[in-house]
Amino acid sequence: QVQLVESGGGSVQAGDSLKLTCKSSGLAFNLYMAGWFRQAPGKEREFVAAVSWNGGSTYYEDSVKGRFTVSRDNTKDMVFLQMESLKPEDTAVYFCAADLLDYRADAVNYWGQGTQVTVSS
Repeated sequence: QVQLVESGGGSVQAGDSLKLTCKSSGLAFNLYMAGWFRQAPGKEREFVAAVSWNGGSTYYEDSVKGRFTVSRDNTKDMVFLQMESLKPEDTAVYFCAADLLDYRADAVNYWGQGTQVTVSS
């Protein structure tokens, strides 16, 4: 079956960096757009970033533009999210997503289990 497994979350201070990694299995990963969503307590799951099937195009939510970088390595069936200049408002559970049809959470076909990112001021 399809599995997306995230790693790299943790607790950091404002201004620090983190890199999230997602490993896919059971999926022809290189055929699909992949990316990241996040969900803060009491809030809906929201789009963060996505990368096209070949890595040629990337898309970002406005609040993370210039701070986050999404990338992929199709030889390893992995997608990454490099996060710089983290802010307390970036605190959330971050979910890996594959086969995104658009930026809505209900338009994603495959999800990881999530990894917690906590940013302290």
